[in-house]
Amino acid sequence: MIRVLIADDSAFMRQVLADLFRKQPDFEVLGTAMNGKEAVSKVKQLKPDLLTLDVNMPVMDGLEALAIIMEECPIPVVMLSSLTQKGTDATVRALGLGAVDFISKAGGSISRIDSIEQEILQKCRAAANARVQKMNFAKKKAEEPAGHLAPPVMKRVEIPKRQGLKLGTGPSSEPAAQKPAFGSKRNNPLLQSRSSVPASIGRPSPIMAGNFGHSNKLVVIGTSTGGPQALQNVITSLPGNLPCGVVIVQHMPAGFTKALADRLDSISQISVKEAEDGEEIRAGHVYIAPGDFHLRVKDDGGIRRIKLSQEARVGNHRPAVNVMYDSVAPLGRKLVAVIMTGMGSDGCEGMKKIKASGGYSIAQDEPTCVVYGMPKAVVDAGLADEVRPLQDIAGAIVEAVKR
Repeated sequence: MIRVLIADDSAFMRQVLADLFRKQPDFEVLGTAMNGKEAVSKVKQLKPDLLTLDVNMPVMDGLEALAIIMEECPIPVVMLSSLTQKGTDATVRALGLGAVDFISKAGGSISRIDSIEQEILQKCRAAANARVQKMNFAKKKAEEPAGHLAPPVMKRVEIPKRQGLKLGTGPSSEPAAQKPAFGSKRNNPLLQSRSSVPASIGRPSPIMAGNFGHSNKLVVIGTSTGGPQALQNVITSLPGNLPCGVVIVQHMPAGFTKALADRLDSISQISVKEAEDGEEIRAGHVYIAPGDFHLRVKDDGGIRRIKLSQEARVGNHRPAVNVMYDSVAPLGRKLVAVIMTGMGSDGCEGMKKIKASGGYSIAQDEPTCVVYGMPKAVVDAGLADEVRPLQDIAGAIVEAVKR
């Protein structure tokens, strides 16, 4: 029996969700909360197996409540998010804070839940079985020296091309209307001690890899449930001078992958962006497949380029890890393939082709996975050259690239 607590400022949403769960034989509704402060109190009091948590609430919003819960009384949390820009950005931050998964409320707070009932139930059942860890966030402001600020991420600024889409990463290159919201790393580093990287998995700092020299390798990463938090740990640990490109498939719907890419870019040495059709894969850059698009890597006269498509879902996924892996398998020994936390087995079939062609594979270990599904399939099939805890994966990637 999954004992669930529902936190939402809309009485309508609380009632609809409660009715949905009560109709299921494997759910028990312990209660509801109308704001984040009440949610924190009831989590401590009732100790539910699962919390559904709205992002936008009065008194205390979902992000602040989530941070307290994951630090003081960690349980699996599924966020409920709107599809507004503010909602998607907040959801990505929530996943970095330890939320297991999220559900998009397509119509706002009073949406047609009946159209996504099965998605809600599937994600909540999976989340209830997820492995969550206590998040010991960086020291609270009261414990820090007066005037102390964490050092900002210093990134190489690229001179923009007139027709270019990426205008660099320094504050001076961003139009005022597009600057990160207050509380992001670039504008307020102190707040990142609470909202960026949990100390329980180590506050990642880029690996000092020295001079790589030239590399013709490519790194590909596949992940799903728990992936945003795992990617935050790995990508922020990669050095900015990585001599090859990194391509990622993260199971996520349209609209959220750009927020994820922007978030990672703002806190990483290496450049991160949402992938675009036809663009060249460059060294020192990370490309995340956009939601609802398959991503392939194509050779274009010796230049590796991104190819996006909306062909049929593969294993009910678009993007699918298997599609990306299949496309890069011919690279053979030039390939470093990583599989991380996620439900199901997407990536296993593609990894077979990668290994058959001589590629190198790294899998996340079970204790550090939120859901040990995708890596398990690869490990059980004997396809993993290395099985590493999350905090060691960036280092394993760097060493594999050097070989």
